[in-house]
Amino acid sequence: MTSTQLENDLQSSIRAIPDYPKPGIVFRDITTLLGNARAFRRAVDEMVQPWAGMKIDKVAGIEARGFILGGAVAHQVSAGFVPIRKKGKLPHKRVSIAYSLEYGLDEIEMHEDAVEKGDRVIVVDDLIATGGTAEGAVKLLRQLGAQVLACCFIIDLPDLGGAAKLRHLDVPVRTLISFAGH
Repeated sequence: MTSTQLENDLQSSIRAIPDYPKPGIVFRDITTLLGNARAFRRAVDEMVQPWAGMKIDKVAGIEARGFILGGAVAHQVSAGFVPIRKKGKLPHKRVSIAYSLEYGLDEIEMHEDAVEKGDRVIVVDDLIATGGTAEGAVKLLRQLGAQVLACCFIIDLPDLGGAAKLRHLDVPVRTLISFAGH
């Protein structure tokens, strides 16, 4: 399958919801992709393809859709899974980091024992937009001594600059499809 065919297959399996969560935004709903066994499998296979055969210790998934994708990716590469959650959701000793939103700050957390110094980690989520949450995840993992090998997303919204922000942190970024706009 050519990359154009892959992009067409994946794009056609994603529902576009105009004016959600606010006017002018087109929400890219991957639940339709997740419900399509062929598209889901293809997306996971393509996300891990560049790192197949490499030593990967952990896959970190960003709440919430990153949990679904990250778990599947972790299974494919025989790695452990690390949930990166919104503040206040983890029960054990945790570390947190603030990150920038369009208007203000938020925080993400992970258990302080989720990675060990030197662990080779891939970060996974469904979509990269402004990159604030993913940037926070990379910094949090590095703070604990992990080596972030890459960040993987199904969707890139390149007009918002998130993938470029991660590349400025020297993190390779893998995206499968892109949509213009917000």
